[in-house]
Amino acid sequence: MKRLLPRLLALSLTAAFPLPAFAAQTYALVVGVDEYPYEVSLDGAVRDAEDVYASMSAAGFTVKKFTNAEARKDDIRKAWTDMVAEAAAGDTIIFTYAGHGAQMPELIPGDEADGLDEFLQLPGFDRNRFQETFKEIIVDNEMNEWFGEAEAKGVHVLFVSDSCFSGGMSRSIKGKTRLAPAVTVKLAPPSQEAIAGANLKEVNFKQVTVLAASLESQPTPEVIIDGEPRGALSWSFARAVEGSADRDGNGIITRIELEDYIFSNVKNRSEALQVPNFMPQVARSESEVVVTLTRGIPVAAADTTTTTSDAGTTPKTIKSVKDLGWTGNIALQIDGDAEKPKGTDGTGAPFRWDVASGTFYTPNGDVAGENVGADRIQSVVDKYILLDFLKAMASQNPGTVSLTPVKDIYSAGQRLRFDAPPGRYPNMLVFNLANTGEVQFLDMQTAGTNSSEFKLTDVEVVKPFGADHLITIWTAEPVDAIGAVLSDKNVTAAALLQAVLTRLDGKEASVAIQPLYTRETL
Repeated sequence: MKRLLPRLLALSLTAAFPLPAFAAQTYALVVGVDEYPYEVSLDGAVRDAEDVYASMSAAGFTVKKFTNAEARKDDIRKAWTDMVAEAAAGDTIIFTYAGHGAQMPELIPGDEADGLDEFLQLPGFDRNRFQETFKEIIVDNEMNEWFGEAEAKGVHVLFVSDSCFSGGMSRSIKGKTRLAPAVTVKLAPPSQEAIAGANLKEVNFKQVTVLAASLESQPTPEVIIDGEPRGALSWSFARAVEGSADRDGNGIITRIELEDYIFSNVKNRSEALQVPNFMPQVARSESEVVVTLTRGIPVAAADTTTTTSDAGTTPKTIKSVKDLGWTGNIALQIDGDAEKPKGTDGTGAPFRWDVASGTFYTPNGDVAGENVGADRIQSVVDKYILLDFLKAMASQNPGTVSLTPVKDIYSAGQRLRFDAPPGRYPNMLVFNLANTGEVQFLDMQTAGTNSSEFKLTDVEVVKPFGADHLITIWTAEPVDAIGAVLSDKNVTAAALLQAVLTRLDGKEASVAIQPLYTRETL
């Protein structure tokens, strides 16, 4: 994504969303498009819209949804206008979009630094009949005008865009990207809304937050989540609204809570293919509220600085991973003659093992392992069963780690640094799930010891290539028994799964997953 809503990229960093005396009303406008008659269609955008719609409806929001042919600009515009008219100062409107994004020559000369406007592409738009169908795109300047209408009433806006406008990836995956080809002809004359939106400056917006699916250097791919094509941002946002991002259980999600949750889970679910982009890039204040989950909470009880043990908050309910849909199986397609490994009776998009070459592929089409023979295939399968378990845990309570430099794939000889900071729980485990299926124990810190940041510095990328996953778990639960399993030099992913399942499933634990994809040359 190069520049989504350019007038919003540098919003004032000083103004916070004020929390009214009582939690206010939230309205939501949800758009998802798979079926593009004049463009390459998508596979997961409508699933995204339905998922986000369900999560926001369950939260008590007033929601209007448009999918596929229903997504017409005039109807979306009217729904927005009606919401702004009904909303009062202090209320919030959330607008989510999953579908294609694209670029075209700027509408207002000199308005864009790169000379390009971005737009959301609706089903009725045909770039081969641009002048006849241009009314079925929503241009960034027009959205500025829409957001300005809400701003003028003191209504907060959160725009979540699961689309892309530019960028490319180094990894070869088989899923689709939400990027339509650029339009090369210039629209003349621009709409009055586009003209008005171009006149809005950054200082006009103090109550608008934009959450985009990826940075300008990255595409927004559709990835496999729970066996189906999805957008990682939409999936993560739906889980956030269900309450997973509400770290202290007080019924509101602050900008910082949403950031921490979205960054971690988009990385987990996209296998590090994308990094979300918040605008403004820094929260306006530590207590800035972007989503209110519970109506009628007095300010005193909705203090954003409290913790799960403070009065006025509700401890988070941690579900068992089976309640989250984990089955302990994955789907596997075997190309060649080989015995089927245990745990491969799952459904949905499959992993794939090419017996002759020994190459093991993820459902996204990534190379996850090389030279995987019959003697190693069960270990690799067990790794991904364990990894699915850890991703389910992370979806409720994600942690944060970092790998630098940030890339979607690394080549032989490159040097990396991995950092896992101390968490908010006293015990920490760090280990690697290698592309071979091996488990490599890296560190354990327990309560009463001098907790410190765990670092791997100057790590060189070497054979074997594929996908490693660096795992960090923080918890207040005892971890000595898990540590004992990890310290066994012959530990397997299956044995580790049983240890973690027995001791941490359904318990309060924070999990961070750092995918590390490598190959010999880029």
